[in-house]
Amino acid sequence: MSEPFTEAGTSRFVRVPEAGGELTIHCNDCDPGNARETVVMLHGSGPGASGWANFNRNITPLVEAGYRVLLVDCPGWSKSDTIVSTGSRSNLNARVLAGVVEALGLERIHILGNSMGGHSAVAFALDHPGKVGKLVLMGGGTGGASPFAPMPTEGIKLLNALYRAPTIENLKAMMAVFVFDPNDLTEDLYRTRLENMLQRRDHLENFVKSLEANPKQFPDFGPRLGEISAPTLVIWGRNDRFVPLDAGLRLLAGIPRSELHIFGNCGHWAQWEHANAFNALVLEFLSR
Repeated sequence: MSEPFTEAGTSRFVRVPEAGGELTIHCNDCDPGNARETVVMLHGSGPGASGWANFNRNITPLVEAGYRVLLVDCPGWSKSDTIVSTGSRSNLNARVLAGVVEALGLERIHILGNSMGGHSAVAFALDHPGKVGKLVLMGGGTGGASPFAPMPTEGIKLLNALYRAPTIENLKAMMAVFVFDPNDLTEDLYRTRLENMLQRRDHLENFVKSLEANPKQFPDFGPRLGEISAPTLVIWGRNDRFVPLDAGLRLLAGIPRSELHIFGNCGHWAQWEHANAFNALVLEFLSR
């Protein structure tokens, strides 16, 4: 089966309530038309990120297996409304996802979250346990300092620098530690990512304002992980220079029905760096 979906062809907008008003949230809805289950994919917090950019290597296998795939762009990214987050961004994203689920009439979802998306998936599972089937958490899911790596990490420092000075040089510096082998990154990828960033300078500016208002955008859910009843697959890159591997071990220790898979020669983008193996792993987990 050839890929029937394009970013433009799957693009849609949903209005969701937030803080007494409404936000317009952008999604890519890859619906094969007869799906019984929906997998929501939540992207990370990097400048210029989007659901499509993060997960375009993972859509087709899931759709071919019969899943509806919904890529949700969090507020402050891509075509979604911008926002200044003065509290927990994890819980903000969880509230927005709940609004999207309600608007689309979805009873239950599986959530696949990368980095910030993992934090947001955990927040959603804690706030809406009855709405969650299974969780896949990659490179994120709980905050807190690592006892093994200097904090903030090398990658997070470069990410924050890129938000403040969105240049091609700073983008390449961040991406050089984002993945294990930067030789896999193309000039076209850099150019597209930079264009996405510069098209929405309001997103960049509001992310910086959010950090100034509350430097701890992603709270430590460690004490509450035992409340999560959903079967959970934790996936990490052995060479992650953004979120250290011990964060994945804390998820494994805290979530009762969890298991962990570690990819060697892998940075912070497991679903992209090891796409084929990642897709097979996720499909096997979801099919149980």
